[in-house]
Amino acid sequence: MEKIVFEKSDIRDFVKNTIAEKIEKLKNFIEFTLEASRDIKKIPKYDSMREEMQEEIYQMQRQLGALNDLKRNMGKVLNTATDRIQIGSLVITNKARFYISVSLGEFFFEGDRFYAISPESPMAKKMMGMKAGDEFTLNKIHQKIVEVL
Repeated sequence: MEKIVFEKSDIRDFVKNTIAEKIEKLKNFIEFTLEASRDIKKIPKYDSMREEMQEEIYQMQRQLGALNDLKRNMGKVLNTATDRIQIGSLVITNKARFYISVSLGEFFFEGDRFYAISPESPMAKKMMGMKAGDEFTLNKIHQKIVEVL
């Protein structure tokens, strides 16, 4: 992977905005589903349909709670540059780019693939405290840390 300059604050903002957008979409979908469940009263056999919709709303509310946790946890993510990997580090290896923040998974930023991973993930735990030039192996995949931002 060639060395490319990334602004960690831009990536941090992107992750925060992605979480905020997901929260907003889910809130809208919950509201839509609630409204639809109110309209179902007008048709026969509405009890079972309403029950299914209530279960769907419950599942979406759980997802919303998880997204709100991600948003809250992003507030704890540091945005300072360090030479050793810690929470908030942007880690470029010879295989991938990791943003140690929250468990958002794969995302694309300006055409590049990144992985937002939780500090509790096995990958982050393996890399914590390492610096550029260090190497590690996880799940039989060997990686070299190229840069820490």
